Amino acid sequence: MTLTQPTIPQAASAAGAARTKVFFPNLDGLRFISFLVVFLHHCYLSFFSYLQTSSPVAFSIQSFLFKYGTLGVNFFFVLSGFLITYLLIREKEVTGTIHVGNFYIRRILRIWPLYYLCLFIGFVVFAMLKKMSGEVPQESANAWYYIFLIGNFDYLNTWPVKPDAILLSVLWSVCVEEQFYLAWPVILRWVPVRLYKYVFAAIILLSLVFRSFYTQHTEADHAVRYFHTLSLIGDMALGAMLAWLVSFPNKFRDLITNLSKPAIAFIYIGALCVTLGKEYIFPYGIPIIFERLVIGIFFALIIAEQNFAKNSLFKMSRFKLVSKLGVYTYGLYCLHLLGMYATVRLVVKLGWAEDQLWVAVASAVIALLLSVVISLGSYHLFEKWFLKWKDKFAFITK
Repeated sequence: MTLTQPTIPQAASAAGAARTKVFFPNLDGLRFISFLVVFLHHCYLSFFSYLQTSSPVAFSIQSFLFKYGTLGVNFFFVLSGFLITYLLIREKEVTGTIHVGNFYIRRILRIWPLYYLCLFIGFVVFAMLKKMSGEVPQESANAWYYIFLIGNFDYLNTWPVKPDAILLSVLWSVCVEEQFYLAWPVILRWVPVRLYKYVFAAIILLSLVFRSFYTQHTEADHAVRYFHTLSLIGDMALGAMLAWLVSFPNKFRDLITNLSKPAIAFIYIGALCVTLGKEYIFPYGIPIIFERLVIGIFFALIIAEQNFAKNSLFKMSRFKLVSKLGVYTYGLYCLHLLGMYATVRLVVKLGWAEDQLWVAVASAVIALLLSVVISLGSYHLFEKWFLKWKDKFAFITK
């Protein structure tokens, strides 16, 4: 199988860097699979939750497979840490520095338009629709936290109460990534590249130490482990460590490039085992401290294998539809709960029995199709207008 990996520029001027492109052909497919896992987890919490009595076997199977679908968010964090760090390393190598202001502008153009549109829909439009239908809005989310991109701390403070506007309940993870994007280019600009691995290792260690204070089986500890930035930053740092390791010729990169098929199979089987069995592998107490780290290592190995191994069992880029949908993953993630909400309304209007297996399956399919349509519309009619300006501020483009 042909080795697919980005071209690493050997030398270039700042002007030439503006035309330098880095392309990982297999990442879009991985993005969509991660979204799909999150989507199916939300189906488990909604459409399939009615099957506990009527179809207990089907519910148990779906629960086993997608109860921990939130790990798709973990994958997004590792992937973000990898890709952003890889691009920044390339920029520093090519131009001699990292242009922090340009980085912020690129992130703003990519993230903010849809994010703040979702806030407007969640805090304003949703409340208006509830009033128009005779209901009383009971929003527990604090808009200021979300406006200032610290919504994960609001989620932490109100947990287990979730936002009344369903659209808001996934935006906490966008806030975490934005906090990461705020600090990361500054750190990487001023720290020499040769010292990056020590910075990344220190951040991973800091995250583990922080998690060690919240190991109990309580809602409060769960909220901190799952929503607090210091608990999650280790995922990004792990992705960053991978970026550093594969950016330059070394033994690790040679190892990944020449992985045997059995070794690659072990990576995927191991990832499946630790995700599906995490409740038993990482019980409360000391083991749960290392849960995100171990799972994140498997996710990082999958990213590395997909983009650098030459003996892969498969490459995500070969699944054209999946890879194409991966381009719209940000919109799918932010907006899929609208598709699910519309589906719930449709099922009620049609009078379908929610405790029937066929209704749950049909609802999931309809919700996914609606989510795809909504995200396509968002991308081409709204997001794309901002994205066309993004490369004007880039030295290394994707």
